[in-house]
Amino acid sequence: MDAKDLEKLFRKTSQFDQTLGMNFIVKSAGEVEYTMTIDSRHLSSPQISHGGAIAGMMDNVLGVTALSYAVTQEKLCSTVEFKINYLNPAKLGDVLTGSAQIDYIGKRLVVTSGFIKCGERLIAKGMGTFNLYPMEKFKQFSADMQVDHDHEDI
Repeated sequence: MDAKDLEKLFRKTSQFDQTLGMNFIVKSAGEVEYTMTIDSRHLSSPQISHGGAIAGMMDNVLGVTALSYAVTQEKLCSTVEFKINYLNPAKLGDVLTGSAQIDYIGKRLVVTSGFIKCGERLIAKGMGTFNLYPMEKFKQFSADMQVDHDHEDI
């Protein structure tokens, strides 16, 4: 599977992204860009986003960056841990952009670091560690990929 196949499949299956109104593109293996516009469902107080919405976006920014690499190795990944620093509030109407880079690739772990911005304003920085495992261990994903490749509709 290549990184673009992942993008198509993830769009079909990730309810979490859709629930929070996140969008992303896979630029290449290990390089993705997320966007999210802060609206009323993200607010914790008048005009200010809840930190959980930003953390959810950061987990996806870091994790899908790792996953876009992992699938090129016929692997999947899961979050082991991630850390976030909130640097500025995200406000109602802000259009957030997030991206990450891969800092380390080992036999079983991938470490990524990234940021979320609104224009030039830095909203948050994060770092995550992700466990790599064979794609076959997640049978439904493997089955979805087989069906999608057979029909070439992804």
